[in-house]
Amino acid sequence: MIKLDIVNRVSEKTGVPKIKAEVAVDALFNAMKDAMQRGERIELRGFGVFVVKPRKRGIGRNPRTGEVTDIPPGKTIRFKPGKELQQ
Repeated sequence: MIKLDIVNRVSEKTGVPKIKAEVAVDALFNAMKDAMQRGERIELRGFGVFVVKPRKRGIGRNPRTGEVTDIPPGKTIRFKPGKELQQ
């Protein structure tokens, strides 16, 4: 499923024109993106939880050359599905 599919489903279920549905979907995704950039947890009851976790610094290896490179610390997003999705 891609974003266009989500827009189409929102439009079908609500009867809202596709242009307005696209604006609503974009607003939702932007709000989620902004919250995750701030490191906030997003909990959607009945769906799941998105959490920003720190990623450790590490050492990687180029599989072609075997060259060792440092992997900088960063952040990653984890999703834990809700009970209704786990069935």
